Amino acid sequence: MRCRLVLLCVGAALTASAHAQSGSPAFCDRLQPLTASQQDTLLRFAAIVRRELADGAPDDASAGAVLVSRSGLDLSRFSIRYSHTGVAWRSATGAWSARQLYYACDEGRPRIFDQGMAGFAMGIDNPALGYVSIVKVPAAAAAALREAALDTPRALHLLSSAYSATAYPFSLRYQNCNQWVAELMAAAWGDLADGDDLRDRAQAWLAAAPYAPAPVSVPSRWLMWVAPLVPFVHLGDHPAPARQARQLAISLPATLETFAHQRWPDAERVELCHNSRQVVLHRGWTAIAEGCVAAAGDTVIALADPSDGAGAMP
Repeated sequence: MRCRLVLLCVGAALTASAHAQSGSPAFCDRLQPLTASQQDTLLRFAAIVRRELADGAPDDASAGAVLVSRSGLDLSRFSIRYSHTGVAWRSATGAWSARQLYYACDEGRPRIFDQGMAGFAMGIDNPALGYVSIVKVPAAAAAALREAALDTPRALHLLSSAYSATAYPFSLRYQNCNQWVAELMAAAWGDLADGDDLRDRAQAWLAAAPYAPAPVSVPSRWLMWVAPLVPFVHLGDHPAPARQARQLAISLPATLETFAHQRWPDAERVELCHNSRQVVLHRGWTAIAEGCVAAAGDTVIALADPSDGAGAMP
């Protein structure tokens, strides 16, 4: 792709002020290219993510799917770790890919895009510290999610023609990457038939479920004022009281995971992180400590120094 796609649908919006202040139009660009060492670390991390995806997966390669999320920009001031979610599935050859919505900068429009796990890991903007979260739902729910995700006509009927990183979850006006996944979950778990009005029915199903994203607090009015300077950020779909209170309901990976856990209490969550020295694997619905610090019961996997001749992890 000639232009780097928006990898951080919400993070790009919430940090738009820095770009706007500097006058930089490069909202879609990685600020610094990856070094060979950073690429090596991310490839090793991706290999461990693939191994975890395969752990406990059905023997039938054509069965099931999982939610997979990744971190992006540092959004700790918003208490947000993850910004982007896709639906990962395994092909008949055993390769894992993630189907997701991206905003194509060069075209100015959203698209559905399939990406291998290595590419998915490369989308973490901080190559020195990254997080991936995997949610595995029960077999029947996973099969329905896979069927909906890979039913291309149905997936495309859920795709809005207008993108906003801060899209309101119960409006057809815009859509962000995570909102597309939320509506895909509705189509899958609500057994919604295809049709031109599929988004409308998916949002109605989500509202009745109920799906209720916790509002994101925008810390200053200045951020609200500067948001329209970013071409893929719009606020007009949010209710006026929410805009005035700077409390924006936005579909985020955390809200998707919470919804999946509420609907499927037996769902399992695995979180993985990496820094320059190690990968930490944590099971359960609590979070890994900031900085990729292992707690009791976590698995720690050392990342070999590329100079020692060990090569990338298989």
